[in-house]
Amino acid sequence: KSPSPRQNMPVRYFIMKSSSLQNIDISQQKGIWSTTPSNEWKLNGAFWESSVVYLIFSVQGSGCFQGFARMDSAIGCEKSQDWGSAGFGGVFKVDWIRKESIPFQYAHHLLNPWNDSKKVQ
Repeated sequence: KSPSPRQNMPVRYFIMKSSSLQNIDISQQKGIWSTTPSNEWKLNGAFWESSVVYLIFSVQGSGCFQGFARMDSAIGCEKSQDWGSAGFGGVFKVDWIRKESIPFQYAHHLLNPWNDSKKVQ
């Protein structure tokens, strides 16, 4: 098996905020996700320019992370009815690695150097 052409490229991480736990449940069941059109170019760019893109999910106001997944495809034009008409863009595949509620307090030692070294949450 030949090595991936992107193996020497950086790994990228994104915090994905969801408006509801139901969206997270749909994603975990179907292995898909959708984001707002304004985020699509950033995620697609990371997908094509990185060896792997990890998405860390959190429901707004929950005080927890709900797990993390790997982005498994670029974002396409096809939309999903799974989230209704909530203003989302195209659908892309995700591979859930861990499905677990983890309180933010367990990650307070993680700081984001690209966001004024604020806590990751």
